[in-house]
Parts: sequence; C-alpha cells; structure tokens
Amino acid sequence: MKMASTDGMQWIAPGSFMMGSEHHHPEEAPVRRVQVDGFWMDHSPVTNLQFAEFVRATGYVTLAEQGMDPRQYPGIDSKLLVPGSLTFRPPRDPVSLENPYTWWRFTPGACWRDPDGEGTSIEGLKAHPVVHVAYEDALAYADWAGKDLPTEAEWEFAARGGLEAAVYVWGNDFMVDGRYMANTWQGEFPSQNLALDGYERTSPVGSYPPNGYGLVDMAGNVWEWTRDWYVEQPRSESKRCCTSVNPRGPSRPDSYDPSQPLIQIPRKVLKGGSFLCAPSYCDRYRPSARQPQMIDTGACHIGFRCIVRATLA
Repeated sequence: MKMASTDGMQWIAPGSFMMGSEHHHPEEAPVRRVQVDGFWMDHSPVTNLQFAEFVRATGYVTLAEQGMDPRQYPGIDSKLLVPGSLTFRPPRDPVSLENPYTWWRFTPGACWRDPDGEGTSIEGLKAHPVVHVAYEDALAYADWAGKDLPTEAEWEFAARGGLEAAVYVWGNDFMVDGRYMANTWQGEFPSQNLALDGYERTSPVGSYPPNGYGLVDMAGNVWEWTRDWYVEQPRSESKRCCTSVNPRGPSRPDSYDPSQPLIQIPRKVLKGGSFLCAPSYCDRYRPSARQPQMIDTGACHIGFRCIVRATLA
C-alpha cells in the first residue's frame, strides 16, 4: 500500500447539505439534512492509465478476468461463467424499455483492458475512465493507493459542489448556453445515439466543465462505486428535524435483491449516471440519483474515484 497522496485531488471542506430528492425517482427520497467531515476527492474518475499503473505494480487480476463463481449463481448457464463482463449493444430498431437484456450482453473476454471484448484494447483510451471494475476491484485500487471509496453521502455532498438542492451538479438547467454539461445520451434510447455532445461512449476525463468544488465528471460518463450497501429506501426512518452525521447506510444483508432470492450477492450504491443515461429512460445524471449494483459485477459504464478522509491524511 502506498502512503496516501492528495496530488490530483480536491479538498472538500466539512459541511452539511440537503441530501436526496422528492421530485424524481422514489429511491432518492426523502430529502434530509446530512453533515459530513472534510475529505480530499479525486479530481476525476480513475483512468485506464492510472489503473494500468496499479496492475503493473501489483499484478492484480480483476473479477471480469477471472470468471464468475457458479456457487453464487444457482442454475446459471455455464457459458456465462467464463471471464467477461457486461457490454452495451444497441438494438437496430426501437424496443420496449421494460427489458434491459435487449441492449445488455455478457461478452466473453470483456474487461478493463479489452472493454468491448477479445480483440479490443484501451489504445487511445488512456485518459478515459477505467470500466468493467467490480466493487472489490475498485476497493483493491483504493487500498493500494492509500485511499478509500466515498460513502454515498460524501459522494453526493462533493457532487453538489456547494449548490444547495440543485437538480444537476452545475445548476438547474440541463444545458447551459446551448452546451452539454456532461456525457449523457442524446436520441431515442437505446437504438439511436445522436452523440450531440461529441461522444458515443466514454469521454476523456475533464471533457466537461468542473463543478463548484473543481471536480469533473460527477455526472454522466461512468457510474461510480460508493461504500454504502443499497436498499430501495434506506432512510425511510430518518427524522427531518435532525441532522445525520457521516451516515454509512444500511447493513450488508439488507442489500440483497428481494426479486432474486436465490442469488445472495449484496449490492452497493452507484452514483452519478453514465453515458447511457437518457431523459426518456435513466435520467440519473443528477447528484441525488442512485442505483444498485451487485458487488461482483462490473460493466462498460461503471468506474470509480477515491477519497482521502482528513482523519487518515
């Protein structure tokens, strides 16, 4: 493990904010006052170049490069147990948005160094966010760097950039002076991507303006792992009159997906949305938005960034 360095990080001073939203998806509610201690946060998501340095130094092998454990997935097709990861494949024609498997595919050989499967590479993508990283992969990098992953509260506080209750990390208007402010989807999802923002897939980090705290890509581009276990409404018992200090979310057993009782794999909270988020479908390129992800599963739109808490620096 390295000694923690705050080079390439932004200082986020301690403070309080109104976390969540009651105007979008139900899992973002209720709005509540939260206080967090100060910390440094990576200026951008971890890039392919940075992750490659970690792999060279440690010989680390990601979960996507190892294949899935059949004991965790009773009755699974053996073809899905080989090394690989989830990739996005746009259908040729408009489809129902009720079935995500229409556009998601398990691709053998897909991993951080071969993001679209065997025969692909990250050549020309060194400044893009690393993808196809499962939770333990992100945590392994953070441990090696002497850092940690943010809690959901820390991540959202940093993403808001000092804008209290704003819809987006840059304000309340999706576009500013006719300019796209994040790498998101334009067109009819998932079959038509007009790429009006200039990018069809991931973009180099820092391609869009920073938020009020100097952080880039806190919306769109790639989803980011947090430390918190996911439940649909983890704060339903919160009292509006009280301020929660450094909340750490629910327990691991609470995060199992109730719709898949045979698969006992816990889920963490993802934040920030990705290049696949569209107004007509995901609409989660906002600081209050959140999404569950099983800890053993990466995808072509999931990355991470790290923090260093003031108490550990």
